[in-house]
Amino acid sequence: MFVNNMKSIYKNILDCKKIGKKLFAVLIDPDKVNKKSLNLIIAESNQNNIDYFFIGGSLLSQNKLDECISLIKENSNIPIISFPGDSMQVNSKADAILFISLISGRNPEMLIGKQVITAPIIKEYNLESISTGYMLIDSGKSTSVSYISNTTPIPHDKNDIAVCTSIAGEMLGLKLIYMDGGSGAQNSISKEMIYSVSKNINCPLIVGGGINNPEKAIEKLNAGADIIVVGNAIEKNMKLISEISTKIKNTKWNAL
Repeated sequence: MFVNNMKSIYKNILDCKKIGKKLFAVLIDPDKVNKKSLNLIIAESNQNNIDYFFIGGSLLSQNKLDECISLIKENSNIPIISFPGDSMQVNSKADAILFISLISGRNPEMLIGKQVITAPIIKEYNLESISTGYMLIDSGKSTSVSYISNTTPIPHDKNDIAVCTSIAGEMLGLKLIYMDGGSGAQNSISKEMIYSVSKNINCPLIVGGGINNPEKAIEKLNAGADIIVVGNAIEKNMKLISEISTKIKNTKWNAL
């Protein structure tokens, strides 16, 4: 078994932001992988030194979360961050959890209801909890997260709404802002929106959804994202892990 004596994940994210180091997370939906494909993703991720595994999904109907995390732990020392789509998706084997409030929507269950149920479980597990303002951005089609959360995404061209929402999230004390187009997003979040949000907040910014090639990954990071998350595209082409990782390491970062 791999042993990982890491410091606080959030502190690591902050330290990287201070020096301008961009981070790459691979998102794994336990429902969409089997043991063989997961082992391949783990091997590719180890070889290319990705920064984090994000684990979670909108449904997780097959109850494979624990099995998935255990397999990663046995074969990698890359930190695992739980990215829960529901209050049931909390696992003590993760290294940290994004304690998410869906601030782009107006569904009270996703703003605070699910969190009330989950908080004592996270405390009992002694998981590092990173409060995260989750902003769903319209990606050109309906996604699982918009349907399950019963919320309307922020329109893709309404940069001012995204900016005001992110500022409010930071003022409420949230430690991360996560802008997402959702799993299988048709369109990725525009560089203009990312730039507008990033220059108006001080906390780290995560961007995911619709990033399906190295060029889009670099575009999002160069626009101001501190962490990019890629999941659905990797399920279709695992070589993207190497391609994106190599591109990130060989890029000099300049804001728009």
